[in-house]
Amino acid sequence: MAAELTRAQIEHLTQALRDQQAELKAREKDGASWRGPVELDQQSVGRLSRMDAMQQQEMAQAEARRRVSDLARIEMALLRITEGEYGWCAECGEPIAYRRLEIDPAAHLCIGSAH
Repeated sequence: MAAELTRAQIEHLTQALRDQQAELKAREKDGASWRGPVELDQQSVGRLSRMDAMQQQEMAQAEARRRVSDLARIEMALLRITEGEYGWCAECGEPIAYRRLEIDPAAHLCIGSAH
């Protein structure tokens, strides 16, 4: 059974969440250009190049969806910290192991409930 998190552990994990949040927001700005429409001008972009550009666009859109999901998970974790509910499993109410939270600070389920 995991022990309750210490104040130092919570502060460390809070900083990790904020760092991840900042990184995701920075990547959002960098990836915006890849999600735009693919040019239809066949003279400037050949058929295979256009298909490659469309594939790049789809991958960028999928990555953007993952970023939105990850940012939402981080926001929820920060809210749980504020409310004093961080580190406790949302399903069974048991403490979430610190090592699990080090790997995924936004985790809201203990290992037992996650499977």
